[in-house]
Amino acid sequence: MLWSALRLPSTDDPPSPTDAALQALAVWALQFTPRVAVAEEAVLLEVGASLRLFGGRAALRERLWPGACELGAVALAWAPNALAALALARAGVEDGVSAPLERALDALPMATLSVVRPHLPTLSRIGCRTLGDVRRLPRAGLARRFDAALLAALDQAYGRAPETHVWVVLPAVFDARLELPHRVDDAGALVSGARRLLLQLSAWLAARHSGVTAFTLHWAHDAMRSRGVGEGGQLTVRTAEATREAGHLARLLAEHLSHVVLAAPVGDLRLTAEGVVPLAPQSASWLPGDARSQEPLAQVLERLAARLGEDRVVRPVLCEDHRPEAMGRWQPAAQVLPREAWPVQPAGPQPTLLLARPLKLLVRQHRPIYQGELQLLLGPQRVEGGWWDRDETAGQARHAVRDYWVARSPLAGVLWVFQTRLADEPAWFLHGVFA
Repeated sequence: MLWSALRLPSTDDPPSPTDAALQALAVWALQFTPRVAVAEEAVLLEVGASLRLFGGRAALRERLWPGACELGAVALAWAPNALAALALARAGVEDGVSAPLERALDALPMATLSVVRPHLPTLSRIGCRTLGDVRRLPRAGLARRFDAALLAALDQAYGRAPETHVWVVLPAVFDARLELPHRVDDAGALVSGARRLLLQLSAWLAARHSGVTAFTLHWAHDAMRSRGVGEGGQLTVRTAEATREAGHLARLLAEHLSHVVLAAPVGDLRLTAEGVVPLAPQSASWLPGDARSQEPLAQVLERLAARLGEDRVVRPVLCEDHRPEAMGRWQPAAQVLPREAWPVQPAGPQPTLLLARPLKLLVRQHRPIYQGELQLLLGPQRVEGGWWDRDETAGQARHAVRDYWVARSPLAGVLWVFQTRLADEPAWFLHGVFA
């Protein structure tokens, strides 16, 4: 077995870790292993089964330590059991697996084990300075002069007795809070605190194999606020695609917060996840320089929409309609795309360029003219629809009954024209141009 201990600042080096800080670090650690426990000022991870998944202890450390630091961890240690890892982390010794465990623990100060601390004066008077000195004392004398917990803890730390743990359980709903170290009166400065909450959200989503399409940042105003500003505020951020990447969510939140003005200084933050959906993991590539290492287009569009405004960043969406001018529409890029696209392919050839409005053509001896008399090459392709689409301004339906032809103009090249049907005066129109 292999254990890792992530230690938060203890009572000896303030500030002391709160239950919320320990719980936040524990939930975040669940993305690396399902067996996580909390012991005093540290979070303990049983990572023996995760080494192969992450590519070894060195690779796991590269993934584990930067995020743990952001959540307040000050020390990391590895050992064959949890209590030894905690003792090594308190002493600032990281590696407890390369050398024999007995040698690593013997050199540690006595205070690195919590059960030894109440007996420090007595042990010091008999000449003990390290855990090795305590371990070498006669067991019968230790059992008579000290409580049974001391001997049991020594056996567990040195691997001679089994340990028991209460495992951290992943919450069913994500709802995390953070008390800011100081009052913040600028909305942009909330991002640094919110990033810690987003790291927890990312780990919670990874443990659930899910992604998020919406989350809300709540903030509480300082107690010394004026009565008219209210208790606080909130900001909901939505994504077009489900994701659990904390970096992208933090950048997106920063863009939205740049448009927010706080009514009063803020002292507390709260983050909730509202749009949680299953998210399939992306397969890794065997090829170097894979393009997927770059920022996805959807994330770029979301960030631009948050910065410039949703109505200024749009993308096309296919629609179920046979009329060429109604086969697509524009929607804000930040909105979720429809799940079902128009599955039917057009029956005939489609032009490279479609005119915004069909251009009515001159007709000579029943032949359409556009920069010369048109020669009809292919057709007709009959299109009929739109009786359900009503123009409220004109008070009539946009019903189209047309026969499309591919035609050739002596000067303009290959064109896409149609002739109206079932009309009082059938006419010819230019609707597209082929490149």
